[in-house]
Amino acid sequence: MRSTAATPPDSLSPSRAGDFLQCPLLYRFRVIDKLPEKPSPAATRGTVVHAVLERLFDAPAAERSAPRARAMVAVEWERLLARRPELAELFAEDSPDGARLATWLAEAEALVERWFTLEDPARLEPAERELFVEARLESGLRLRGVIDRIDVAPTGEVRIVDYKTGRAPRPEYAAEALFQMKFYALMLWRLRGSVPRRLQLVYLGSGDVLTYDPDEAGLRAVERKLLALWDAIRRATESGDWRPRPGRLCDWCDHQAHCPEFGGTPPPYPLTVQPRLPEPRSPGGSGAGG
Repeated sequence: MRSTAATPPDSLSPSRAGDFLQCPLLYRFRVIDKLPEKPSPAATRGTVVHAVLERLFDAPAAERSAPRARAMVAVEWERLLARRPELAELFAEDSPDGARLATWLAEAEALVERWFTLEDPARLEPAERELFVEARLESGLRLRGVIDRIDVAPTGEVRIVDYKTGRAPRPEYAAEALFQMKFYALMLWRLRGSVPRRLQLVYLGSGDVLTYDPDEAGLRAVERKLLALWDAIRRATESGDWRPRPGRLCDWCDHQAHCPEFGGTPPPYPLTVQPRLPEPRSPGGSGAGG
């Protein structure tokens, strides 16, 4: 049955842009069909770790210690569970002693502790944490996203910081990883009129820090890429033609049952398909009289 709640996409975020680049059909499933996805231990752990690293700055600088941060992990898990009780199913089959949950919490604590080897929170006073940003380009495209942390130096220079709980990518995938950060930099530039000085990815899984210093020319190139991407999304939305793009991440996709690459069938398209206009005939073609 066609959903009456489905609406055409009207904005673009880094995660959804990444979805479309990875697989247009995945974008459709998430944005238009809004198919449910099972919570994963890794993504949920990332949410908890991000919450700890955000809330730790509520404490005075001298009290931002690794033991305090480790102790916050269980607290933030309980806080998240109160908001999203369905996450309890992650450990529904745990042993009576709660060994799986204990291991999962210990892994999150290790990620938080590793952060202290990469940055010193006692010497940081973020200007913004978990900042929702929305910017509209001259073309009308609305961009939005949530930035983990923004630091502002006494001289006014801006650094955008993003935490990743996984491992740093191999060098050949570094550009893909930085795309999200350039997206954020473009939004701040269009909103505030100045290019951020530095983009910084902090990989807690491997203990690496990846940095990049953007410039106006590079951000204009990102803007052109996003406009081309949005045009492709618009055309797919109107035509209903969302093609799968098989790749290395398919094994972890929740939507294999609906994907033609795995023998599945997508649900009925919930939006009205716009008929394509016929291509104009060139002068002297087969349709010309004579």
